[in-house]
Amino acid sequence: MTATDEILFEQRGGFAIATLNRPKALNAINLRMYRAFEPQLARSAADPGVHALLLRGAGDRGLCAGGDIRAIYDARGRPLIRGEYAFDMFREEYLFIRNLHHFPKPRIALAHGITMGGGAGLSIGGTACVVTETTVMAMPEVFIGSTPDVGATRFFNACPGRIGMYLALTGRRIGAGDALYCGFATHQVRQQDLETLTSALAEIRWRPGQARAQVEAVLARFHTPAGEPRLPVLRMAIDRCFRQGSVEAIVDAFSREPGVWASEARGAMERASPVSLKVVFRQMRLGAARAMNIEDALVLEFRVVQHLLADQDFSTGVRAVLVDKDRNPRWRFSSLAEVSDAEVERHFASLGERELSFD
Repeated sequence: MTATDEILFEQRGGFAIATLNRPKALNAINLRMYRAFEPQLARSAADPGVHALLLRGAGDRGLCAGGDIRAIYDARGRPLIRGEYAFDMFREEYLFIRNLHHFPKPRIALAHGITMGGGAGLSIGGTACVVTETTVMAMPEVFIGSTPDVGATRFFNACPGRIGMYLALTGRRIGAGDALYCGFATHQVRQQDLETLTSALAEIRWRPGQARAQVEAVLARFHTPAGEPRLPVLRMAIDRCFRQGSVEAIVDAFSREPGVWASEARGAMERASPVSLKVVFRQMRLGAARAMNIEDALVLEFRVVQHLLADQDFSTGVRAVLVDKDRNPRWRFSSLAEVSDAEVERHFASLGERELSFD
């Protein structure tokens, strides 16, 4: 399958539509797709005949399960430099995310079904992120020895209270109601109505300077109430646990919390890479310390990810989750206590000439 087949572009009137077209792979996005999408995004931004952009995924299983991590795994052992897949994939993905963030016209994502990892980065932060009754959002990178990226340092820190830290460290999956509560999504539409919504957006008679208001009016017509979110009920308990000053203290705090949620959170963190947990904690605290713009977040995330890619935990995590699927990763460290501050900090060291640049 070529990039032309893997991502499809069309224009209906003044409405540009990009469709991720790898439904058998849950529309996981690869380097070829980003390279096809980037010039199309630039053309849509510059074309006065394009008034809005829609991103969607083929099939009924999801918008996008994330980046094509298997391809990155297959490139393991190669140097992390320009011209090598693992380096170029993240670099060009992040450059694309930055350009998507600054797209000057209304941008709508239809985040049905599985919307995880890179799929969350593609859909969160635009004019509208539409979820459905089937939506499942998550950033489960700690289970493959990596870290939430594609802007997660920003959008997790924008969640109410300490919920973003909770989601980052546990990889918890959330549905439509909680996606709306967290600010990841803006509208819910019944999945069976997504094609009708798309047609209604394409039929807008665009008025100068009114594109955003016109899009909002159409979305409001299709919006339906989501189910009750689960996170608000847990908010106080989550804040108590995840305001702690270390990952070890967070895990210890679970023992003082009643309810299934705390034991589930503990269980999730016990399955995760100890290095990832401590690196993610540090990353999210850095993001919370100041209001990062998208460029700041992506530079930080790129630096951390490149260091993590060179670690054993990434390859062993991907093998356990996506390749052999035995769910039995052999992490470099067997406990949080074994991961020193120096080990954590080296993941934030400059990459020198390999740093992400937007020049």
